[in-house]
Amino acid sequence: MVEQSSEVHITGPGERAVTARSDADPAGTGIERALAEALADVIKTERVAVDGHFFDDLGANSLVMAQFCARVRKRDDLPSPSMKDIYRHPTIRSLAAALAQSAPVAPPVSTPAAEPSAPAHSPSPGTGTGTGTETDTHRPHHVLCGTAQLLFFLAYSGVAGYVTAGGYEWIASGSGPADVYLRSLVFGDLGFVTLCAFPVLAKWVLVGRWKPGDFPVWSLPYLRFWLVKVLLHANPVLLFIGNPLYVLYLRALGARIGKGVTILSHSVPVCTDLLTIGAGTVIRKDSFFLGYRAHAGRIQTGHVTFGRDAFVGEKTVVDIDASIGDGAQLGHSSALHRGQAVPDGARWHGSPAQPADTDYLRVPAAPCGSGRRTWFGLVTLVQLFLLYIPLAVGGMYILFTAVPAIGKRLDPQTAALSRPELVTDALTLSLALFCGFLILGLAVLYAVPRLLALFVRPDRVYPLYGFHYAAHRATARLTNIRFFAWLCGDSSYIVHYLRGLGYDLSRVEQTGSNFGTEVQHETPLLVSVGSGTMIADGLSVVNADYSSTSFRLSRASIGAHNFLGNNIAYPADGRTGDDCLLATKVMVPIDGEVRTGVGLLGSPCFEIPRSVDRDTRFDHLRTGRTHARRLAAKNRYNLRSMALMLFVRWLHTFALTLFALISVDLYGVLGHVVIAGYLAITLAFSTVYYILLERCITSFRALRPRLCSIYEPYFWWHERLWKVPDRHLNIFNGTPFKSLVWRLLGVRIGRAVFDDGCYMTERTLTTIGDGCTLNVGSKVQCHSQEDGTFKSDVTTLGAGCTLGVGSHVHYGVTIGDGAVLAPDSFLMKGEEMPAYARWGGNPAVDMPDATEQYPGIGRATAPGGTLTAGTPTAGGDTRATTKS
Repeated sequence: MVEQSSEVHITGPGERAVTARSDADPAGTGIERALAEALADVIKTERVAVDGHFFDDLGANSLVMAQFCARVRKRDDLPSPSMKDIYRHPTIRSLAAALAQSAPVAPPVSTPAAEPSAPAHSPSPGTGTGTGTETDTHRPHHVLCGTAQLLFFLAYSGVAGYVTAGGYEWIASGSGPADVYLRSLVFGDLGFVTLCAFPVLAKWVLVGRWKPGDFPVWSLPYLRFWLVKVLLHANPVLLFIGNPLYVLYLRALGARIGKGVTILSHSVPVCTDLLTIGAGTVIRKDSFFLGYRAHAGRIQTGHVTFGRDAFVGEKTVVDIDASIGDGAQLGHSSALHRGQAVPDGARWHGSPAQPADTDYLRVPAAPCGSGRRTWFGLVTLVQLFLLYIPLAVGGMYILFTAVPAIGKRLDPQTAALSRPELVTDALTLSLALFCGFLILGLAVLYAVPRLLALFVRPDRVYPLYGFHYAAHRATARLTNIRFFAWLCGDSSYIVHYLRGLGYDLSRVEQTGSNFGTEVQHETPLLVSVGSGTMIADGLSVVNADYSSTSFRLSRASIGAHNFLGNNIAYPADGRTGDDCLLATKVMVPIDGEVRTGVGLLGSPCFEIPRSVDRDTRFDHLRTGRTHARRLAAKNRYNLRSMALMLFVRWLHTFALTLFALISVDLYGVLGHVVIAGYLAITLAFSTVYYILLERCITSFRALRPRLCSIYEPYFWWHERLWKVPDRHLNIFNGTPFKSLVWRLLGVRIGRAVFDDGCYMTERTLTTIGDGCTLNVGSKVQCHSQEDGTFKSDVTTLGAGCTLGVGSHVHYGVTIGDGAVLAPDSFLMKGEEMPAYARWGGNPAVDMPDATEQYPGIGRATAPGGTLTAGTPTAGGDTRATTKS
C-alpha cells in the first residue's frame, strides 16, 4: 500500500469512473467487453463506458493503466496492450480496434518460456547464473574472483605507494627551484606516460586481440577482462577525450579508426579490437559503444561499426553487433539493439532506432585538416609535460615542505609529535583546504567562463582544435563540476548558483525544486528557463552542435511551466514551448510544430496527457499564502540539509587528512607500505562512513511507499537522503563487493548478482533476486516527481533478470525471473514483466521476436566472420572461434 499524505484524502481513480456512466451498453465486441471488464476490476467499479477516455473521463493515471495492462497480459484470450497503446488509443473501443488489427495469430504450441510449470527458482535458458544449487556451484568462482580483485587493488596500491615515495625522496634531494622543477618534470612526465602505457601493455599481454564470443562472469577470462577495464577507467588519458590524442590512444589499443574522427563521449570502449570507426565520424557525449555487454550472467563481446562520416547523438546506446553505415545518423536519446544496422545515408532515431527524416547534423563543416589536428595534439602535450605536470608535482612537494603540519613530520628531527598536535594540525589543514575550495572554487566558476565567452560567440561556426575550441571545452569542463550542483540542488538555492554561472533565470518562479542535483550543459551562458518550470535530475542541455570539423554554440530555451523528468537531453532547437511535461528519457523533438500544453513520452516521442487528477490534488499547496508559507519552510529545511552535508563532507575531509598525517608519521617506521595502506584504508573508511550516514538518516529503517506533495516535510527529508554522496560506489563496479555494499545500504539483494554499474536511488525500496545481471548505466528509480507531486513505491527484480546498458526501471515495477530488459529501455511505473520475457524500447514493450544469444543454443553471425560454439574450458568458459 502506498502511504498517502495525511493532509489530502486520495479518493482513487475509480471514484470518477463510478460516476462516469454511459447509457449505452458498454458491451461491444468480445474484445471490448473483456477489456472493459478488466479495467472495471482494476479501478473497482461495476462497469466502464467503452467510449470513455481513460484519463479525462475515467480519472485513471499511468500507474492504474499499467496495472490494467498487466492484468490483460495474463489472459490468453486477449491481445497484450502496452502503455504506448494506452496513450495512443485512450478508450476501450479504440484500444480494442487497434489490438484486433495488430494481434498476431497465436501458434497452437506454447513456448517453453511461457509454461506456468517452470520452476520458480530455475534460471532462464542459457543463464550463466541462477539460484539454488547453480548459484552454489558458482559461489567458489564468485569468491575467488573477488579475492583476486582485492589482491590486485592492494598490489596496485603498493606499487603506487612505492613509486610515489621514491619520487618524493628524489625530488626532495634537489637543490634550488630549477633543480626541483626539472626533477618534478622528469618524475611527473615518466609517471604520466607509465600510467597511460600500462593499460595498453596489460591489454595486449592479458587478452591479445578481443574476439566476438562470451564467457561467464567471475571466471578467469572475466578476471582478465575486468583488469583491462579497470585500468582503462583509471587512466589519465581520459583527460584527452575530445582531443585527437584520444583517437590515437584507442588505435594503440587495437581500434580501427579512420582520419578526422571526433569522440566526445566519456564512456570508454573496452573491447577496442571490435570497434571500427570510419573517417569523419563524430560521436557525441554520454554515448555507450563498449563492444561488450553483460547478459544472463555472461559477458558477450561483439563488433561495433560506424561508417565514414557517421553521426552519433547524445545519450545513445549502440549494442554489440550493431552498425551505422556511411553518412548515416543516429539521433539523440536513441539506441541500436543487437543486430540492428542503419543503412548508408539513412537517418534513424528512437529506442530501438527506426527510420526518420530528421537531420541531426546541423552545423556546416569548417576547414580542419590533419595538420590542425596534429598541431593541437602537440600543443596539448607540450602544455601538459612542460607546465601542468611539473607544477602539479612540484606544487605537492612545496605543500609538503611549506605546510608545518606536514613538513615537521617529514623532518626526522621533529617526527615524534604528540597526539593532540596531530588532531589540531589535521583540523587546521582540513578546514583550510575545504574552505579554500569553496571560496576559490566559486570565484573561478563565476569569473573564468565569462572571460572565455568573450572569445567564443554564439551562432558562429568555428573549426575544431583551435583556440576557440579549447576555450569552449575548458568552459564545459569547469562549469560542470558536480559539487556545487549537488550541494544546492533540490532547493531554491540552485537557482542562485546557476544564475551565477550564467543561466538566464530572470523569469524563474521559485518552486523550491526548480532543478535537481545533476544538471550539465555545454555552456551555461546560453541556457534560458521559463517561469514555474521544474527539472528533475539528469538534464543535459545540448547547446553546442558538432560535426567532425566544426562546432557552434546556440541558445537553448526551455519554456515556462514545464516539468522535465529524469535523464533528458534537451537540444538547442528543441520544439517544445510552455506548459509541457517531458517524461523520463524522452527524446525531445527538434522538428515539426512547437508542442504546448501536452506531455511527451518515449523515443521517438508521442503525446500524452499533460497531467491527471492524481498530479493536481496538491495544487492548492502551490498557490497563495499556503504556498508562500510552505516554500519558506522548505527553504529553511533545505538550508539545514545543505549545512549538514557541508559538515559531513568536511568531516570526511578531516578524517582523510588525519589518516594522511598519521601515515606521514609512520612513514619513517614502516616505509613505503604506509602509502599503500593509506589508499586501502581511505577507500574502506569512505565506504563505511557514507553507509552509516545514510542509515543514520533513515534511523536504520526501511522507506515506505509514499504519495505526497513536495511541500510536505517528508519530501524535504527524502531530498536530504538523496544528497548522501555515493560516487565512490563506482569503484566496486564489476566486483562481488558491490552487492555487499548495496546490502549494507538496505537493498534486499540476492547472491551472485553481477553489477557492472547500476544505480539505485531508494535502496530500501529495491529488491534484486539471485543471479541478476545489471549493466553499466542502468538505473532502478523507486520514485517519481511530476510537478508538485512526489510518489515512491517498491520495485522488484526476480532471480536471473538482466537490465541492459543504459536501461531505466521506474517505481512500482515487478520483473519476473529470468526476464531481460533491452539496452536503453524505459520500463514505466507499475509495469509487470512476466518471467523469462524480453522487453525493450522507450517505453518498454514485449519484444518476443527479438533474438538473444544463449550459451549452447547458437551463435550469431558477426561482421567479418562466422562464430561457432567452442568447447567449455576450465572455469566454465565457452570460447568462440572465428572463421574467416
